[in-house]
Amino acid sequence: MEESISGFKVRGDWGDVVEHGERVTRALRDAGVHDPDGDHDARFARAFEEWDEWRPKAHETLETDVNEKTAEQAHVEEGKGEKAGKRPDEDIKTAGEKLSESYEQLEEDDTGAAVDNWKESIDYVARAADSAGRKALRRVEDTVYQNVMTQLAPYYFDNELVSANIQQSTRGGNNGERFVFEVNVNDDVLKDDISELLAEYEDEIDRWHVEVEKDTDAAEAIEGAEPPPEHDDASKSTTN
Repeated sequence: MEESISGFKVRGDWGDVVEHGERVTRALRDAGVHDPDGDHDARFARAFEEWDEWRPKAHETLETDVNEKTAEQAHVEEGKGEKAGKRPDEDIKTAGEKLSESYEQLEEDDTGAAVDNWKESIDYVARAADSAGRKALRRVEDTVYQNVMTQLAPYYFDNELVSANIQQSTRGGNNGERFVFEVNVNDDVLKDDISELLAEYEDEIDRWHVEVEKDTDAAEAIEGAEPPPEHDDASKSTTN
């Protein structure tokens, strides 16, 4: 692992990429960022979940799974209308109602209320246009990102806790190197803690047991068999 001001970087095959992601995740968990009631910013708990979902897994591929997850987290965010659960046509209808009220109030010489309703009408129209525009962008952005952007830029993840990117290496050679995976912790104090934890893992853990997706269907199909138990990150690494 290489450490620099831009983050923690590994070069290698897919197994190295997956292991690096697991080590960083284990360090973040050991630092307590997954706990909304812990010492760190409560927002980090949700950010940790997002990172844990995006990070590459052993059963995934870069071109399919990480590609799709990167496109998903790159989506245009919801606007005010969408967050309020309103469709563009609903906002347009409300805008019309506000405009009608404004005309009625003008006829009644209630200029103040008429102006307020007129402003609200404009706001609803703008919100409807914003929602419609965002929806239109989302209809094309997955295709554009997955088929175009990942050919020009690395697969990336970014939130307030972690920034990461994976690139397919152009350096082949005899060492089997195919990927470059860099992960940065965005909080400087926390980054120092993660650096120390990652160093401890390298010193103390001889062999990292990479997490693999469990096939519970086969076990459940056998009469009387129980699916294998789930384990947390702490059980994924042992010394041999």
